[in-house]
Amino acid sequence: MGNPEASPAELLRGRVTAVRGTVVDVWFEGQLPPIDAALRCELDGEGPITAVVHSHLGRSSVRAIATDSTRGMRRGAAVTCDGLPLRIPVGSQLVGRVIDLHARPLDGGPELSWDETLPLYRSPPPPSDCRGLGEVYPTGIKVIDLFCPFTHGGRVAVFGGAGVGKTVVLTEFIHNAVASLRGIAVFAGIGERSREGLELWRELRERGFMDRTAMVFGQMKEPPGARFLVDLAALSVAEYFRDVERRSVLFLIDNVYRHVQAGMEVSGLLGRLPSRVGYQPTLAADIAALEERITATTQGDMLSVQAIYVPADDYSDPAITHAFWHMDSALVLSRDVAAEGLYPAVDPLGSSSKALDPAIVGQRHYDTAQEARRVLGRYEELKDLISMLGIDELSAEDRQLVGRARRLRNFLTQPFYVAETFTGTPGRNVAPAATVEGVESILEGRYDQVPEDRLFMIGGLDEAPRN
Repeated sequence: MGNPEASPAELLRGRVTAVRGTVVDVWFEGQLPPIDAALRCELDGEGPITAVVHSHLGRSSVRAIATDSTRGMRRGAAVTCDGLPLRIPVGSQLVGRVIDLHARPLDGGPELSWDETLPLYRSPPPPSDCRGLGEVYPTGIKVIDLFCPFTHGGRVAVFGGAGVGKTVVLTEFIHNAVASLRGIAVFAGIGERSREGLELWRELRERGFMDRTAMVFGQMKEPPGARFLVDLAALSVAEYFRDVERRSVLFLIDNVYRHVQAGMEVSGLLGRLPSRVGYQPTLAADIAALEERITATTQGDMLSVQAIYVPADDYSDPAITHAFWHMDSALVLSRDVAAEGLYPAVDPLGSSSKALDPAIVGQRHYDTAQEARRVLGRYEELKDLISMLGIDELSAEDRQLVGRARRLRNFLTQPFYVAETFTGTPGRNVAPAATVEGVESILEGRYDQVPEDRLFMIGGLDEAPRN
């Protein structure tokens, strides 16, 4: 916290006057520490814990949110503060490391140096320093590259309910992206289960990708204050690589909704009246404080991909709508698609991207994606009719369209590298140009005579010969 070399004369000193969960009230002898300053609170028989000043209570007390467990804290416990905000060490020493909010190693490695640090709370870069959407960022995942292309400098959200594959899609993207990454990947795990974090770390290490990755975790067992701040800590690390080392940064978050949940818990502990659906009244500001800092600048590139849980599959939930406003690409995972065994379970009609524009992806890609959407949309309209009357009652034109839609849906499935252990099928990485060409061939009827199942879980169309 703060400046570890601050002299005792510079420290502000106080005493704990109240402890309510992870909310701590502190009385100070003289000057009050500023908002967002880090406090060092002593525990009996244990090491100190850190709290962050949230508000001033009159002229002599502050209210702070603890980022560690307050178990064992008592009234009258000594508190010191150097007046500086909570900070995190940055630099190349983090490459290949896994740490928590306080930069404590979670990978069994050596302690980090605090010679160079950045505060967790930082202002977004000025608009004059920001860059707009850049070139398309190929993911190698067919359905994403076709309907929801990612771009350099963009913010991408992977929306989905529980169990539809958000983390799997995010992990596959990490696998494909880091393999060709010329910069650094920074991963923020918010409220992660220990098992999930361990699996991702092992996956990256076994494939030799950890030498280009830094990971910051706030695990599920951590207090809400820590879970609320861990993505801001990881973002400060990413900003250092972008602005100081001028490297391309891939910034990944799993899961933004847990950031919102942690903020809701903190808000409840502070006694605020809840807003819509029980969310904190500062919901929009909390999300904006994170998202507005994620951008490419004149110093370096940044692409962000964020998994966002959709509670009860309700896309009108306030947390989802507020997050959606900040995104350049929205990849929607559907429970209905997953129930049909089509993976990745992407809803092509619900997904969108600002990059799906002829000026960015080219006219051929744009026209192919629009025609594919038309065909799949018409197929959705005909589904109820087919279930009631059978496909033979459709017109010849509609029967042809249904056949092509089914082949197209099968072609857009794909075996993942990160799922090889479970499926036994080698993963595939397909270039966007090959995806567009394959979809175009199916829509033009060149594969009308090929059985549908031959197009299921393949890479390019060259794996499904027409004869």
